Formats: sequence, C-alpha cells, structure tokens
Amino acid sequence: MAATTREMNLDVRKMSWQVTLFVGFVTLVLGIIVTLHPGGSLNVVAVLTGILLLVAGLFHLIGALDHDAPSRAWSAIVGLAFVVLGIVFIRHLHLTLALIALLIGVVWIIQGVACILAATDKTRPGRGWTAVFGVISLAAGIVVVAVPQSSLTALAVLLGIWFIVIGVVQVAGAFYIRHALNATS
Repeated sequence: MAATTREMNLDVRKMSWQVTLFVGFVTLVLGIIVTLHPGGSLNVVAVLTGILLLVAGLFHLIGALDHDAPSRAWSAIVGLAFVVLGIVFIRHLHLTLALIALLIGVVWIIQGVACILAATDKTRPGRGWTAVFGVISLAAGIVVVAVPQSSLTALAVLLGIWFIVIGVVQVAGAFYIRHALNATS
C-alpha cells in the first residue's frame, strides 16, 4: 500500500511541472496579446466582467425563488442590480473601461495616502521607501482618475508586460521543477 501511495505522489509531482509549464505558456501568450493589442484586450475584459455580473445576477434571482432561503428580497434586489449592471457593462464598453480605470485610480490614491501616513511613523523600518512608494502610488492614482480612458491603455500594456514576466518565470520554474524531480528519481 505504501509503495502505491508513494508512486501516486510521484506521479502528481511529475504532473505539477507540466501544469506549471502550461500555465506559464498561457500567461506568456496572454501577456503578449495584451501588450500588442491593449484596446481589444480591454474590451474582452469589459465583456467578461459584464457576463460575470449577468451570471451572478441570475444565480441571485434563482436563489430568491427559493421560499426557504433567508433574505429572499435582498437576493432578488442584488440579482436584479447585477443583471442590469451586466447588461450596461456589455452594452457600453467605454463606460465599463472608464469605471475599471476609475476604480484602479481610487485604489492607488487610497494606497498612496495610506503609505504616506505609514511613513510618518518614526519607528517604521524602511519608511523612506514606503513614503516614495506612497507618493508614486498617489500620483499615479491622480493621473488615472483625471484621465481614465487614456490611462487604461497604458495600464493594459503594463499588465501585458507583467504577464510576460510572470509567464517566463513560470516556464523557467516548470523546467526547474522537472529537473529537481528527475534528480530525485
């Protein structure tokens, strides 16, 4: 029995490098596509967000039909709101993209202010770096909020580059895992 479990664990570990390799290649290809075609990629994200809202809304509406479910009315309200938002997100892509950019900008502003405030703590290690990061995050957030549509394309390109870097690291990691597995077997 122990030999069978050990063999099964080895098979699972051997598959892990293949899964990592696959995910790495998918991430790499996605990064290249997003970097080369940021506008089209953003539209896909907007449509997928709309579809996600529609599906979630339908699940809430179906849940509201269950007579034994608690808070049926709230579930129906949330479901209806999600369905309406999903339709708006799919129908008005420019609005969806602007909202996504606006959300990113607001998050960066909050993050920047929080980091700047954290850097005022004299006992905090690395507070200089925290302050610099806070100022950069605050400035980037203000720019994105001020011109969300233009900023979104730049954000998409940066995201694509990030996906490329992550994809390359995952592919390299997969080969490292395979090498380590071959060395132990």
